[in-house]
Amino acid sequence: MGKTLVIAEKPSVGRDIGRVLKCGTKIDGALEGSQYIVTWGLGHLVTLADPEHYDKKYKDWKMEDLPMLPEKMDIEVIKQTGKQYQAVKRQIYRKDVSDIVIATDAGREGELVARWILKKADNHKPCKRLWISSVTDKAIRQGFEHLKNAKEYDNLYHAAVCRAEADWLVGLNATRALTCKYNAQLSCGRVQTPTLAMIAKREEEIRKFVPKPYYGLQLQAEGVVFTWKDEKSGSYRSFQKERIANIQKKLSGKKLQIIKADTKVKKQGAPQLYDLTQLQREANQKFGFSAKETLNIMQRLYENHKVLTYPRTDSRYLTADVMGTIKERLQAINAGVYREFAAPLIRRELPKKPAFVNDAKVSDHHAIIPTEQAPNYIHMSNEERKIYDMVVRRFLAVMYPAYEYEESVLTGAVEGEHFYARGTRPLHMGWKAIYENQSEDEEEEELKRQNLPVMQKGQEFSISDIRLTEGKTKPPARFTEGTLIAAMENPVRYMESSNKEMAKTLGETGGLGTVATRADIIEKLFSGFLLEKKGEDIYTTAKARQLLELVPEDLRKPELTAEWEMKLSKIAEGKLSDRKFMNEIRTYSTDLVKQIKTAEGTFRHDNMTNKLCPNCGKRLLAVNGKNSRMLVCQDRECGYRQTIAKTTNARCPQCHKRMELIGSGENASFVCKCGYKERLSKFQERRKKEGAGVSKRDVQNYLKKQQKEAKQETGSNAMLDALKNIKL
Repeated sequence: MGKTLVIAEKPSVGRDIGRVLKCGTKIDGALEGSQYIVTWGLGHLVTLADPEHYDKKYKDWKMEDLPMLPEKMDIEVIKQTGKQYQAVKRQIYRKDVSDIVIATDAGREGELVARWILKKADNHKPCKRLWISSVTDKAIRQGFEHLKNAKEYDNLYHAAVCRAEADWLVGLNATRALTCKYNAQLSCGRVQTPTLAMIAKREEEIRKFVPKPYYGLQLQAEGVVFTWKDEKSGSYRSFQKERIANIQKKLSGKKLQIIKADTKVKKQGAPQLYDLTQLQREANQKFGFSAKETLNIMQRLYENHKVLTYPRTDSRYLTADVMGTIKERLQAINAGVYREFAAPLIRRELPKKPAFVNDAKVSDHHAIIPTEQAPNYIHMSNEERKIYDMVVRRFLAVMYPAYEYEESVLTGAVEGEHFYARGTRPLHMGWKAIYENQSEDEEEEELKRQNLPVMQKGQEFSISDIRLTEGKTKPPARFTEGTLIAAMENPVRYMESSNKEMAKTLGETGGLGTVATRADIIEKLFSGFLLEKKGEDIYTTAKARQLLELVPEDLRKPELTAEWEMKLSKIAEGKLSDRKFMNEIRTYSTDLVKQIKTAEGTFRHDNMTNKLCPNCGKRLLAVNGKNSRMLVCQDRECGYRQTIAKTTNARCPQCHKRMELIGSGENASFVCKCGYKERLSKFQERRKKEGAGVSKRDVQNYLKKQQKEAKQETGSNAMLDALKNIKL
């Protein structure tokens, strides 16, 4: 009997499996033991071939060559990860390897990662499937005891291939058709275009919004503020000023009678564990981190520091098998500020069926929690510590009892009008003790909480003050990266269709994009100059608004994703032919190209400058990148770019906000929105005198990051030269 080759999705998972299977010998891109060899991908090692693979003419983007509909879709090795593919292929072809275990993520994309590697390598050896939702030692051992025949997952693989090929055919054909038609780089796709449409819709709601004045009434008695409530509508406000003014008049000189005094003990459970989306959202709210930044930080904590579990998860629950490891994880964090909360849990017996454990609500990966490895804070950056702290506190919180408090509601009556006051008194802090010194955002409430004295039913009090309050209705809030991520996860409210099955499917399949891709989609919209940021708020650019006018209607709607997912689910269940689905996609791609070709719209650059491109002589466009201002050639084929200003991590000495670096060489200067200006040379001198206030490591990381970004932009090294000379 030969050895079994195990193919994992990532090196970290490969190492975990290798340890359990006693594969202690390191070989090229793999680990080897007496019975098993464990190797891995780096995510995808193989992908669909580029258009020019099928025909050299596709190197040039021409409308007459569209639609691109290869008879058979080919796959090719990704160049950047070609070395690891060759390492995996060598293991597949070893004569002492008798069979293969697919151990990639338990899901559609995980299936595709392994199957495409095996297909490209022309594997003919028998395959089995490891299907587990967590990578604890126990889960791995149990999984290997219950391996399935890989053929049982053929339909899932077919569904994955259909998703990939459909995105290729629709995305590439529509993007090329739009770009050729309007001679502007206009990218579109099944996920990014509806995401853009959601932001544009919100902007339209804000634009059309007309503030409406509203009025209320407050009175004060015995130091307590009572708020008027309309008993019919249940609202604390009215849009009729005259009505409120009349009520105010008739209450003058009257007394407030307490008609009800209710006191109830209430409980509030801890918030759920983090999935990636919720973590990205809260990190954006608390620290201003972008979705991509949070994911990158998480990835480092997972892969380099090994202190947090797999970040790309859409579940906020744990599986039952993880419960056996909880004490070890608590031991790992039982130090410093967490000791007072972790130590009691270690001594205590944990509940057998806690609310945060639910196998049915974990698909590929469980919620993000600490690992059994103790952290080394010295090697963590400030940003990494912030994210780690969020996860650890949430992990501790779910194991603590509910927050208990006493809520009192007083109802007073004057001349037939009802007034209310509410107060709370903590009884048992429970999980809230873990966040005691941290401000937790409370939702805005119309009836504010206050300290209430003891008041009995039937008591009467003189009214010391009656005040008419007023305000205006507010428009919907603009999207931030945090709220946009959440909207992508649940885009149902942006659907025009009332199809309940479609809405349900969209909800069950995780909305637009996946937890792993949403951050990249947002970054792509920024890098394509379709989005820009003003403060933390996201705005569409003129380019984006024009694109949404020019793109076929179907591509703007989340319904397209819902429809595809319904059909892909049927393919995975064996209820729909993959060939039938792909025939529909080919027809759809052809129709899209026809729609774009015959459309009557026009595209106009409204950000044209008088500066000329040094490469082709055409006028340059002024664009706002996510963290920079740039000049970009209007001719997509030229591709010239020049950074004219870049937001740095250098702080203004007056208002402490991040400053822009403008110009280059001797003329390079820092400029702040508050009006402060400082030459680069003066900045360096000042910082030298003051002392950096940051570690050498932080400085190096900062410079590396800025230089990397500068290198990515072609056409000018002026900004890079300036950055080289910065000394914090």
